[in-house]
Amino acid sequence: MYSTQRKDFVSLNLGDRGYNNAKHRRQSCWRKWKQFSRLQRSLILSLFSILFIGGIFSYPSLSEQWTDLSDESVRDVGDDLQRRDFQPIPPGQILKPEVLHKEPPEPQKPMAFVLPKPQALKKPPSKRGPPGLHKQGNVSDWQAKDRQEGAVRGEEQEEEIQTVISWRGAMIEAVQDAEPQEAEGGAGVEEAVPLQIVPVNPVDRMEAVREAFRHAWKGYKAFAWGHDELKPVSKTYREWFGLGLTLIDALDTMWILGLKEEFEEARRWVETELSFTKNVDVNLFESTIRILGGLLSTYHLTGDALFLDKAKDIGSRLMPAFKTPSKIPFSDVNIGKGTAHSPRWTTDSTVAEVTSIQLEFRELSRLTQDMRYQNAVDEVTKLVHRLDGKRDGLVPMFINTNSGKFTHRGVFTLGARADSYYEYLLKQWLQGGKTDTTLLEDYLQAVDGVKKNLLKQTASKHTFVGELSHGRLNPKMDHLVCFLPGTLALGAHNGLPADHMDLAAQLMETCYEMYAQMETGLSPEIAHFNLYSRNGRDIDVKPADRHNLLRPETVESLFYLYRLTHDKKYRDWGWQILESFNKYARVPSGGYTSIGNVRDADNPVPKDKMESFFLGETLKYLFLLFSDDPELISLDKYVFNTEAHPLPIWTSAS
Repeated sequence: MYSTQRKDFVSLNLGDRGYNNAKHRRQSCWRKWKQFSRLQRSLILSLFSILFIGGIFSYPSLSEQWTDLSDESVRDVGDDLQRRDFQPIPPGQILKPEVLHKEPPEPQKPMAFVLPKPQALKKPPSKRGPPGLHKQGNVSDWQAKDRQEGAVRGEEQEEEIQTVISWRGAMIEAVQDAEPQEAEGGAGVEEAVPLQIVPVNPVDRMEAVREAFRHAWKGYKAFAWGHDELKPVSKTYREWFGLGLTLIDALDTMWILGLKEEFEEARRWVETELSFTKNVDVNLFESTIRILGGLLSTYHLTGDALFLDKAKDIGSRLMPAFKTPSKIPFSDVNIGKGTAHSPRWTTDSTVAEVTSIQLEFRELSRLTQDMRYQNAVDEVTKLVHRLDGKRDGLVPMFINTNSGKFTHRGVFTLGARADSYYEYLLKQWLQGGKTDTTLLEDYLQAVDGVKKNLLKQTASKHTFVGELSHGRLNPKMDHLVCFLPGTLALGAHNGLPADHMDLAAQLMETCYEMYAQMETGLSPEIAHFNLYSRNGRDIDVKPADRHNLLRPETVESLFYLYRLTHDKKYRDWGWQILESFNKYARVPSGGYTSIGNVRDADNPVPKDKMESFFLGETLKYLFLLFSDDPELISLDKYVFNTEAHPLPIWTSAS
């Protein structure tokens, strides 16, 4: 009993003493701290903060671990569009195992290198752009998810897929017998194997485009099936016409890419679900080039009468648009009610809209032997041909549906609201077997007008097409204008002046620079060019113009230039663009998103929208660019509409 009591007493006494001493020390320190002035206390706290932060940054491995841990917390893209949630992503290209054992091509072909620690690698700057423009984003949780999805896709294709690693925005396969190592920092990122060289040849690039299409289609099928557009970040959809716009726009792309399974499931939807009886307003131009054009093209490629029947249905429902006093069509049609009208805010239509529907309606007449379709659009072409208000073959942007006259005169551009007018002059001439000399004359005059009024060079000799506003040149160029190099090259291929090809090559380089000089490697919607030297840069981009909508015009022209010249640099430029799409626009759950800021590689600002033309045009032209088969949509047998839907060139036998 005594022993126990003593033990308890000693224990209790010591504990109390320790507590009192600690309390005394704390009180003493607090009194001393309170004796300092407020300024002294602030300085001391600031000093400790600086020392603490400096200590963290002096140990890179510690900061990397913290970064990896913070990235692990990102779990759902659709919940938050903060910067961490949209890290640049690699493309997810999967190469077949046997590709690794092929003999490397000639030295000038680009190589994909597999190096350790891909998160530490940086993409070299463009050869032509200022140094330091291309940045490599940190490896994020999105990348890990994308690699997992790539492995799943590989299993579905019954291919043996090993460790997937990243290099310059490309996903490639590790050597079969390589052992994956544990990632540094414990973030679950797979370590690369020692240096391997994997040749990047045209077959590999075509497969990369197929994989990109499958990834985009995966998102559309999962979150927007049967609807117009995918919103890949929020994993939902946007309705425009309610007619399955993306699905129809992508039909012929799937056929050309050889994606039979995806095509068949889309065909079943067209057969069982697609109906044009809806009480809905559609835009005449957009529904013509995307829906009517897509159905006609798919019919020609497949011979399946289902698509011609659907084309007849939508074509007839669009005809009320032409019931105007001037024969210039209204911009909007209610395909269910059979009525049409101008936009609520104006009685004008844009010149591009009313002059870029001719290829499709003319072809519908040829197939159906019903000439009312061709007569309606030919009347528009003849009227515009006769109109006053042009300048050296260049047309204003607007035309009134009541008077049939140009409005907003004095402004001339090859960008939005006028672009495809010039494209369709040449392509109608080609479609009809080069018989309508009026179309050819208007086209040649317009090209001369561009040279005389709109063509300029920067201080470093990059040629661009500006805009003319009441006699004053504005050195701005829409990305839409990048259709022009391809159109010029196509004309030169068909016997037009050789200097058209020279101009095409000059403009093609400028369109490439609109990508290469941006931090993300993606072009802005609009670029402003410096006529005089300014800090070594040719291109400025205003904040409102920094978005990229996954547009096709540059890769479209790259396709034409490569097909007609066989210069490999055009393929390499296209490959760089595909890599940038995969790095900054690819959403792991499926789909690609437009981005809001091409000048910020760390935070490109996803806009949560995948336009139908990304599948209908951009990926199609990239696939054709990488193909070595000149008969795959031969330029001597087909003409592409402005939505990249190939239609046959008429012959005496057709």
